[in-house]
Amino acid sequence: MFINPKTMLLGVFLFALPALGIAQTWTHEGGTLNLDEAPKRIVALNWAATETLLLLGITPVGVADMSGYNAWVKEPELPDDATNVGTRVAPNLEAIAELEPDLIVTSTEMAPATELLEQIAPTYVISVYKPDIRPFDKAREMLVTLGDMVDRKDQAEAVLTDIELTLKQQRDRLEHAELTDTPVALVSFQDHRHVRIYTESSLYQAALESLGLTNAWPNLGNYWGFSSIGLESVAQIPDSRLVVIEPLVPGLAGSLENSPFWTYLPPVRSQQIYQIPRAWPFGGVYPVKRLAVALTDALLEGGSNNVR
Repeated sequence: MFINPKTMLLGVFLFALPALGIAQTWTHEGGTLNLDEAPKRIVALNWAATETLLLLGITPVGVADMSGYNAWVKEPELPDDATNVGTRVAPNLEAIAELEPDLIVTSTEMAPATELLEQIAPTYVISVYKPDIRPFDKAREMLVTLGDMVDRKDQAEAVLTDIELTLKQQRDRLEHAELTDTPVALVSFQDHRHVRIYTESSLYQAALESLGLTNAWPNLGNYWGFSSIGLESVAQIPDSRLVVIEPLVPGLAGSLENSPFWTYLPPVRSQQIYQIPRAWPFGGVYPVKRLAVALTDALLEGGSNNVR
């Protein structure tokens, strides 16, 4: 059988393409990004990006504000072998350059520094928190895109499948107990008199909707997904369950027991106060899973008239 030499050469060339490394291009908030191969040394300049890389099984070589991540985000756990590269609002460009990264992940809050970052390494810009954006959708986009960049698409899909399954399981638990009817207000205490109340623009909203729950707070918040209000404003949502998210202000429980703003709130008088562990409200996809499990456990356990 005769084989055309040109056909043979074409086949050899096509077979060799993956080994040669074919550049791929991604469009992002800072323009376009071209990579010849999957990056291995990645610097993350916000905690949502750090969390996302860890979910993909990649430890960033550099992380902005490592101690803050370990204190506030906690999961996924950040190994000690990452290097701190300054703060999230003012990263140390020299420290980043010394790590010789082949990819930097940042957001538009760092727009003034993007050109400088691009002189160090290819830079991917994506903002989970911006006006008129649903944070969970954007966080999911970041996970999928980074999974594609680092050649771990299967891992990204596995993470999302696990989250979807967990959310469904928690919703089934609540529906079986007939606990989805009463709206839920999610708050974090700022001091003894003021709270952040999370709105429909928050990351937490994805957990509430997936659990079949209604957000009790009807007003709009900022693009980070919350409003700062006085305790007395909670009286605007009388038929609701009030869920307090840790950490608590020192001495809070004692102060609330003697506070007229607290003791006369409808959720307090009806013993519809719930307390749950922290789940970072400004992260990627993983806090939605953490919040859903903690919230479901708390609602099934039952409410009280105070925080603990």
